[in-house]
Amino acid sequence: MPPTEHRPITPRAGAFAVFVSALWSGNPIAIKAGLEHAPPLRLGWYRFVAGAVVIIVWALYTRADLRVRRSELPVLITLGVLFSIQLVFMNLGLKYTTAGHGSVLSVTHPIWVALLAHFFIPGDRLAPSRIFGILVAYTGVVVISLDGLGGDASGEVLFGDILSIIAGFLLGARQIFNARQAGKIDPNKLLLAQAVFGTLVFIPAGLIFEGEAWIMNKELAISIFYQGAVIAGFGFTANLWLIQRYLPSQVGMLYLSQPIFGIILAWLILDEPLTEMLWIGAIFVALGAGLAQRRKRIASAVPAEPTGASTGD
Repeated sequence: MPPTEHRPITPRAGAFAVFVSALWSGNPIAIKAGLEHAPPLRLGWYRFVAGAVVIIVWALYTRADLRVRRSELPVLITLGVLFSIQLVFMNLGLKYTTAGHGSVLSVTHPIWVALLAHFFIPGDRLAPSRIFGILVAYTGVVVISLDGLGGDASGEVLFGDILSIIAGFLLGARQIFNARQAGKIDPNKLLLAQAVFGTLVFIPAGLIFEGEAWIMNKELAISIFYQGAVIAGFGFTANLWLIQRYLPSQVGMLYLSQPIFGIILAWLILDEPLTEMLWIGAIFVALGAGLAQRRKRIASAVPAEPTGASTGD
């Protein structure tokens, strides 16, 4: 059992989670834009390196202990493997599907977080109201997947959708794994391990399997900065801070607001069409998140299970 108890999310932490969610919704758009100028594996290690720089700077500023102890190696290696595989599926998925679809399907991870938390996080149980909210949200995911079945490229889009859903599951598994390390290993060390492991894997893999020409331009630089500094740096740090203090399933459900942000950004930045199916699916996802959160708060007003003591946000 982790030494740090997870407690119900507070309004202030919930607002911060929605802000982080809005930032994360731009990640598939940044990846999709970057894939126009670099192949998936190369774009992946570009992101790792940029993110590592931000994490190291923050760790030095906070005087975090980055020394790796032998007992920590199994955890750090497992986390690095999970992260690397997840990013492969995410980048390849976005190569074939649209950024709008990727923005929604990548956030299936709250569904998996809620399910896995029931088994692996003490006190984070699946109440009937939460299950109902998850089912409503998942209905939206199905609707959005159906949106890609028309047109000449429907086969590619569907294949990309499947890869994106797998990436969402792997992200959910990684979130739970991170949450279980609360109080055991410094968060900066967890984040840096992912970046270092991914870089060591992706650079040789890219050199072997990708033969595209090497270029660097303004669009690719902006994409790398957003993925690395904004997401792999600040976004990962903020997310880890949230899931190690609050119930991961509640944080994850708030992240289901990403489809709304993602669809709008894909339209504004990449000029992707705003189809009715996309909007219907996004509304279902957001409604499911809202139902799960609202009913959970009502249920928690009745003292059914003891929670950890609150020490502030």
